[in-house]
Amino acid sequence: MSLRFLITGLLALWLPLAATAAPLLSPAQLSARLAEPSLRVLDIRAGKDEAGRTPYELGHIAGSLPAPYPRWRGPADNPGQLPAPQALAALVQSLGITADTPVVVVHEGKDATDFGAAARVYWTLKASGVRDLAILNGGVRAWRAAGLPLATGAAPAVARSNFVPELDPHLVATRTEIQQALQSGSALLLDARPQRFFLGRTRHAAATTPGTIAGARNLEHGQWFAKDSGVLLEAAAARQIAAAQGVDATQPAVSFCNTGHWAATNWFVLSEVLGHPNVSLYPESIVDWSQAGEPMTNVPGRLYQFWLQLKEATGNL
Repeated sequence: MSLRFLITGLLALWLPLAATAAPLLSPAQLSARLAEPSLRVLDIRAGKDEAGRTPYELGHIAGSLPAPYPRWRGPADNPGQLPAPQALAALVQSLGITADTPVVVVHEGKDATDFGAAARVYWTLKASGVRDLAILNGGVRAWRAAGLPLATGAAPAVARSNFVPELDPHLVATRTEIQQALQSGSALLLDARPQRFFLGRTRHAAATTPGTIAGARNLEHGQWFAKDSGVLLEAAAARQIAAAQGVDATQPAVSFCNTGHWAATNWFVLSEVLGHPNVSLYPESIVDWSQAGEPMTNVPGRLYQFWLQLKEATGNL
């Protein structure tokens, strides 16, 4: 058993299963805080419309800063990787963030996958040492639905910080630690992907093999949301789901998916909403695991894998 999983397992025996402070904010709650001078509201929406305008340019929460999600991700061949240390430090510093800066992450709010982007940025900041974090539940769509205004002006100028992120090893699971957990049975491996990925019926384009990590349990990220909603369920409902799925707060858990995106939602719900003291995220997830040739289960036969390759080649994966 790895020392890390042994320590976190012992911690679980005395740390209470209690929610952390305000990991989710309603539109009204965020609106009431916008006058706080130290608050950083990060608008992580990405992309452009046909006229080349970004979502931020089309309308954003007043005082928020554009911080598009791709800037928080790795390269195309393994997008789950964290940015290089220098790039991550430069990004956080450009946003004026320090370890004590209150930060609220804002996404579009269209669905569960969109929420995963906010959860991944939240996790990245927490793993980097930022302590006061929240997500706008429901994102910009909930903000609009609440009748709150959007601005179209330029981003405000903020003083650059000198904060240097230092990753917390208790929040970041590595491939080596997954290998150790498989050998010792010291951690519950939670696959956040839709079932078709878990069963090996499809795969991420950057993954070399369909299927999942041997011994993993499928805990789909979308079940934490009302149908066709980007608003996270109340903690009581989330607790019922976790209990029904057999998630034991006394056992260390590792969340993974294809690239650490959907998995960030499972991590957020278990760690931040339900107060699970021993949940970490494997950021590179199945793409990294499969590229390294590690053991997998639910792997289909060669003929089916060849069919998946044909689908990928024709853009139908």
